[in-house]
Amino acid sequence: MVETIGTGEIVIQSIARFWPTWIAMAVTLSAGYLVRERLGMFGRLYGSRIGMAGLALVLFWVFTAIFADQIAVMGPLEQSFTFGMKKAPPGTVDLKNGVVFLWGGDNLARDVFSRIVHGSAIVLVIAPAATLIAYMVGSTLGLPAGYYIGWIDTVMSFLANLVLAFPVILLFYLLVTPEVNRPVPVDLGFVTLPWSIPIGMAAFFFIFPILFLSLMWFTKYEKDRTRLSLYLAVTLAVGLWLYSGLVFNADPLGVVGMAPNELNIFAAVILGSSPGVFRIVRGLTMDIKTRDYVAAAQTRGERPWYIMLWEILPNARGPLIVDFCLRIGYTTILLGTLGFFGLGLQPESPDWGSMINHGRSFVRLAETAHMSLFPAIALMSLVLGLNLLADGLREESLKD
Repeated sequence: MVETIGTGEIVIQSIARFWPTWIAMAVTLSAGYLVRERLGMFGRLYGSRIGMAGLALVLFWVFTAIFADQIAVMGPLEQSFTFGMKKAPPGTVDLKNGVVFLWGGDNLARDVFSRIVHGSAIVLVIAPAATLIAYMVGSTLGLPAGYYIGWIDTVMSFLANLVLAFPVILLFYLLVTPEVNRPVPVDLGFVTLPWSIPIGMAAFFFIFPILFLSLMWFTKYEKDRTRLSLYLAVTLAVGLWLYSGLVFNADPLGVVGMAPNELNIFAAVILGSSPGVFRIVRGLTMDIKTRDYVAAAQTRGERPWYIMLWEILPNARGPLIVDFCLRIGYTTILLGTLGFFGLGLQPESPDWGSMINHGRSFVRLAETAHMSLFPAIALMSLVLGLNLLADGLREESLKD
């Protein structure tokens, strides 16, 4: 016999299992309220119901990802070998160990609740990281295009429009084709590195964070050689270490690495997002460069890159922060779409898109619809939170 608990108990126990998330949210929101005057636009969110609702949803999943090991009762790949746990409905009790599959089990007798909790960590690492790198790429190219205009703007705008005109899903299909993503060893004499189209794309995009930060330090501390040397040394040492591990899986310490599927996703997401960021940054630069404080910096004899990075970019932060939140939501949807089509991470991955894809064959039956329903709700709630947060930030940015 299979033992189950009632709907009320499922709801209560589900809420109780997230206790680390509730405590972390309460501490964070309370501390933020006390120092809200110092947080600028983010502090003013406390006066926006929409913004606070979005912030609460985002923080819920952020802290769930952080405390995933404490919240989940099973590992993401751990299976139950108790009779009746395959495709178990929500609330089914594993009689061997007493674990309750609150949100049911999948066709391999894995706890859907635990997999969704662990999957939040995957989504909340890949989506923000890929979006952040896309922003560094788009900003590094968009600032000079909007500041100088001329042939630089013409060439970069043409390339951005060319990428935007290419179907993103087709791009992902190409990147996961074995003939395209199969790495080929390239002997450089002193080292042998793997090489493929996705690796080449990642090698190009991942150099931009190092370039962006180096430009910031050089333009800011050009006259302070001691601080400039220190910041550049740290940026180059850490940046090149991460670069070698993430792109070529050649970290000498064996700490940093990235699976081929993850690298494909990063490369394609950055390629698909950075042209949009480029156009936004370019438009903002063309507007802000006509302001008086930019003219004052030019009169002082400041270098163009100093003006772009320290005068124009900070004053464009409102629209960029709003777009950043929205773009993380778009990227989250894209990751879910890729997982649904089987183009994302490994099939056994607990990322939400793969879980939806894994359970779609069983959606026709009400008893097994939970296998796709719960990860779909998780994906929807995170994207909804990001959109509400962006709306709240947009309202507050208009007040600046």
